[in-house]
Amino acid sequence: MRHSHKGIASSDGLFMGPIRRLSGKHLQARVATNPVTERNDLRRAINAAASDIADLIATLEGDAQDILAFQLAMLEDDALSAPAWLAIDAGLAADQAWAHTMNSEIAGYEAADDEYFRARSADLADIRDRVLRHLAGADSSPTGSGAVLVGEDLAPSLFLETDWSKGGAIVLTGGSHTSHVAMLARAKGIPMVVGLTRDIPAECTTLIVDGTTGLVIPDPTDDEQAAFNSDLARQASIRTAEKRFLHEPARRKDGARIEVLVNIAGVEELDHIDPKTCDGIGLMRSEFLFRDGAALPDEETQYLAYRRFLEWAGQKPVTIRTLDIGGDKPIRGLTPEGEINPFLGLRGVRLTLLQEAVFRTQLRALARAAVHGNLKVMIPMVTIPAELHQSSDLLRSCIDELHSQGTPHATPPLGIMVEVPAVAVAPELFRQSHFFSIGSNDLTQYVTASSRDDSRVAPLNDPSHPAVLRLIEHVTQYGHQANIPVSLCGDMASDPVHLASLLKTGLTSLSVAPARLARVKAAIAEL
Repeated sequence: MRHSHKGIASSDGLFMGPIRRLSGKHLQARVATNPVTERNDLRRAINAAASDIADLIATLEGDAQDILAFQLAMLEDDALSAPAWLAIDAGLAADQAWAHTMNSEIAGYEAADDEYFRARSADLADIRDRVLRHLAGADSSPTGSGAVLVGEDLAPSLFLETDWSKGGAIVLTGGSHTSHVAMLARAKGIPMVVGLTRDIPAECTTLIVDGTTGLVIPDPTDDEQAAFNSDLARQASIRTAEKRFLHEPARRKDGARIEVLVNIAGVEELDHIDPKTCDGIGLMRSEFLFRDGAALPDEETQYLAYRRFLEWAGQKPVTIRTLDIGGDKPIRGLTPEGEINPFLGLRGVRLTLLQEAVFRTQLRALARAAVHGNLKVMIPMVTIPAELHQSSDLLRSCIDELHSQGTPHATPPLGIMVEVPAVAVAPELFRQSHFFSIGSNDLTQYVTASSRDDSRVAPLNDPSHPAVLRLIEHVTQYGHQANIPVSLCGDMASDPVHLASLLKTGLTSLSVAPARLARVKAAIAEL
């Protein structure tokens, strides 16, 4: 590895292939004509870009659809393009006016304290470049597969337009582990490394990419290629061996049963998961129904969605988290704008208790859906007992309404997500909770005072930090004493590296990414 480069591992996997640079084509600058023509051309380019994105959205679902829905909403927002019209009236050509407008907007996002908003700057750059390409009449055809895409950053729409059928990888000198592209790469199984410490040499034609370790090897030697092929075969063999555990209950070496559930972010995921491979749904993120820029879902829409999850699971438990927005999940019209630190502001239950009408609609839908299976309702971002009590009172009020209206319903158990250190330190204050679900992602972030979205402090954001593990153990042991079921649904549950430490705390229930079911079960069998 004498000339390997090191970056931040952002999506697991190994790939070796030719480089495709993302430097982009130089677009011919326009010469300003008259303001009317420039306005018309820019409007046509914006509409064409919006049409491109709308067409792509129609072929997608889930998180990928949400990402592009944000771009489409931005393109349709007159406030975004307003400065460009003024610049055209002042004599600028359409491309210059649009570029200046978007560059100013992008700079504002890049300067934000919150990593989430910094990551959104890539979406704005994507919008900017797509409109500029239409203005210049440039080719916007999708990228071919089987290559390593190399550049400073990668636009989400370019990722989605790329044909990955022959594999591929992504290597970026910029980028973010939490960017939309990184999320898409993980979902697609495309190896990705960001924050590369050195540029890939201009003369380099081939790369080995290890998305698990963050290593990138330019123009590998024969020995390095042989080692890569050996690693690839070894990983394939391991994945094959793990598959035999997929349809079996998870058990430790001594036969002790460990409950392994799945984390779900949208209805479409159910089509790709066999319910026989898991013990239920440990976390269903209801935010997929609340899309930024879209109308709020009504009670019937939510009821039908929740019912779908319960019917899929049969009598296995389904834990649905109530709306967890704010922080890194803003929704215009619901979440406040301009918060200095959104992660410590109005998010989760703090926000839904203030948006009572929205909360009641969701709780009514959940109570109606509860008749169709084994539903558990989880409240996020709880900090003080009063938040649990208020949520419980609202649920009871909704159930009383449904009863008086003669609407079929059931009363689901109400539990809390343990992600705020105040709860993890004093879980006995929440003994009225029907269950605890430890959210290790935010718990780690708050305990280590390091943003999980900032690659610059990534080494500090360590879920295996002794302080984090002690709090997990403290909550688990209290749960055992008080007869309150405890599970963990954070990312660390999906990583075999952490399983021994987690089981040592006394945990017997984990909720993992669906793609990691076999791997986690296989790892548990060795413990």
